[in-house]
Amino acid sequence: MTSNLMKLVASSVAIANHAGHIIRSVLNSGQLGVIDKAIDGEEFDPQTEADRSAQCVIIGSLKSQFPGINVIGEEDDCESAKEEFLQKEFDEDVLKHSCPSEYEKLNVDDMIVWVDPLDGTAEFTKGHVEHVTILIGISSAGKAIAGVIHQPFYSSEKVKFCGRTIWGVKGIGSFGVHRHPPPSGRRFVVTTLSHDNASVVQAINSMNADKVIRVGGCGFKVLQVIEGSADAYVFATPGTKKWDTCAPEAIISAMGGCVTDMLSRDINYGSTEKKSYMNWCGVLVTFNDHESYASKVPEALKKELNDIYESKMA
Repeated sequence: MTSNLMKLVASSVAIANHAGHIIRSVLNSGQLGVIDKAIDGEEFDPQTEADRSAQCVIIGSLKSQFPGINVIGEEDDCESAKEEFLQKEFDEDVLKHSCPSEYEKLNVDDMIVWVDPLDGTAEFTKGHVEHVTILIGISSAGKAIAGVIHQPFYSSEKVKFCGRTIWGVKGIGSFGVHRHPPPSGRRFVVTTLSHDNASVVQAINSMNADKVIRVGGCGFKVLQVIEGSADAYVFATPGTKKWDTCAPEAIISAMGGCVTDMLSRDINYGSTEKKSYMNWCGVLVTFNDHESYASKVPEALKKELNDIYESKMA
């Protein structure tokens, strides 16, 4: 009998593929429908018709397939898509895999699904579509245990924008992606393209990196580490949310990588309080030598981030 977790992953893969078609269709239409969802004088925070439509389909499809499932998505006020637009298929390749024993008995209400329907919206609106990902992460008992990353605008050698879907489950591994081990001793760091501040700069400078790579989207940054283009993703400020990191964490962890905050603490995906959505202490992602990168974070910066965390979570 197929476990609830593997059914959920198989459904999420099919849904992500479907949502990728929607995002490409919106881009091809030329009608992005950009609005600013920033509040209280915050910096411009774009949302597009692709964000809204993809989330409606993803959440609607998940809730249709798994009644009672707790799904938390980035975009507010998105109604479920009409029945005829919902994705109800399961990916057969996922269902060929056996569920890890520790997850076999998970019920639907034991899991939380974290959804970013279009990670990298700012880049999407600027035409940097290769940075865009769809992220569907699954957590249980506060841990990221499975995830799906779909790249709608991934291009193969033969086909432009054919799309690519990567999925992983802790205890099984990750699929749809190939890692090229980087040279020993190299220190390439990937970080934000458009959200620099003093803390980010301080952390990057402390890493003594041979090269700093700047790209958009949390999912795309983690893919740089997964595939070996970068050795660490360093983001030493609040900004990413649980829906940005859950799926990438599950996938890279299933491959042997590591994700923590900048204080080397695990990210907790167990709370559904809105104040817990933010990764207040930043994100540190590596495939190897996690402690080496974590040890370089200045103590003053760690204290600054912890003070932010304590004030926001009080």
